[in-house]
Amino acid sequence: MGTFSMLLDGFAHALTPMTLLMALVGVLIGSLAGMMPGIGPTPAIAILMPFTTVLGPVQGIVMLAAIYYGAIYGGSTTAILLNIPAELQAVPVTLDGYPLAKQGRGGPALGIAAISSFVAGVMGVLGLIFFAPLLAQQALKFGPPEYFALMILTLTVIVNLSGVSVIKGLVMGLAGYLVSMVGVGPSSGHARFTFGIPSLSAGIEMVSVIIGLFAISEVISGLGSRAPVTAAVKIGRVYPTKADLKLTAPTMVRSGLIGFFLGLLPGASPAVSAFIAYDAEKRISKTPEIFGKGALQGVAAPEAAGNATASSGFIPLFTLGIPSSPPLAILLAGLMIYGLQPGPDLFKNSGSFVWAVIASMFIGNVMLVVLHLPLVGIWVKLTQIPLRVLKPVVLILCVVGVYTVRNSMFDILVALIFGVIGYFLRKYHWPLVPFILCFMLGPLTELSFVQSMSISNGSLAIFLTNPIALVILIIAAALFAVSAFLMRRSRRRSLVSEAILSDQPITTPQNK
Repeated sequence: MGTFSMLLDGFAHALTPMTLLMALVGVLIGSLAGMMPGIGPTPAIAILMPFTTVLGPVQGIVMLAAIYYGAIYGGSTTAILLNIPAELQAVPVTLDGYPLAKQGRGGPALGIAAISSFVAGVMGVLGLIFFAPLLAQQALKFGPPEYFALMILTLTVIVNLSGVSVIKGLVMGLAGYLVSMVGVGPSSGHARFTFGIPSLSAGIEMVSVIIGLFAISEVISGLGSRAPVTAAVKIGRVYPTKADLKLTAPTMVRSGLIGFFLGLLPGASPAVSAFIAYDAEKRISKTPEIFGKGALQGVAAPEAAGNATASSGFIPLFTLGIPSSPPLAILLAGLMIYGLQPGPDLFKNSGSFVWAVIASMFIGNVMLVVLHLPLVGIWVKLTQIPLRVLKPVVLILCVVGVYTVRNSMFDILVALIFGVIGYFLRKYHWPLVPFILCFMLGPLTELSFVQSMSISNGSLAIFLTNPIALVILIIAAALFAVSAFLMRRSRRRSLVSEAILSDQPITTPQNK
């Protein structure tokens, strides 16, 4: 069956009433999560993932994916109107979005942000259609050595997701791997690190860890805080003029392409793409002096790049099992909970599922642009909900969500413990995502390594004599260096942005 026929079959599944409803619910929740500082896509997906287990795989993953790209859409609202970037990728949007809002052009800025997101999102999905099956066909040749090399390649993501310290990221990754070893070993069949506690023999539930680290820790850290009470700007008319569209259309295409190709790299998150696209647009502009003072291109570039990266990030996720951002790392967990192993066989064994999700992304992007343009006034009101009201509701959802996975009070205790641990890790700036990534991939890495050693009679040379495994390991080494470079670059952009927003002198790591 050709690509076009499979896509039509995907639309047939995606256009069913329940799938459409889940896509709509997902984009609404994602939009709200993206607009509210302290929430964002990662906790939203983590909280709602247990509830999707009562749905079928298509409806559940469609909803979680819609939350992800819906949150990328929604992040621009608070960035433009309140000068509060709810997520890192929204920081470049504040540079020109908030000045536009203060000039009474908050409406057109929001309109351009929504249209840029739509255009880039569609570009990303089109790329997903043509690139993903190609990559999946090549990956069908993988065996245990190739899978182990692929796991090593995936772990290069840790560099870019480590925050300010790669060392801390590596330590957290090692901790995640050790925690993943609790319970019965995948190769030996013996219990490990259970310390005489019977409940630990079944291992530590993935959902409990994710919700504890990302959601409950956020509730604890936000106790007593308040959201902004009033918006300091006027929205004005929402729909941009033809001149605005003509001005920003080339930016949308350029930045969408930048975001798409960066999204294929493990570790290149929407935040990285947003900073790079903003920088590129400013460099090629004939009027770079207007950037930072209210340039519509400065809103269109990061929005387009971030959303294109969000869409193209599904290519390495589906075909290789490599998540390029924290939300996609949690989506990887969602796929595994449904018994769907991302990788070469996903397109072959679960083609209907994959193409239904891809088709739903077209539909979700249409839903988002329709929702965001007419309902801007409502979105602004919702950004003003005090966090002291929101946090208790989130905590209740966390407890209920964890319990529903295995009907276990022990899992709730685990989630609360990891919530407290997550609070202190956040407080002292230890990155959480490397822990989660290694926790999820630890058993797969161990099993692939053991199988490879069994095939080679204990010789590590199998990874050097196997051409595909060797190439992947070389790519992993190269991407380790590239990810480190991208991380430093995005950190510099973040420091510059924060300095501009706070009107403070710019301090870089080199001159501290």
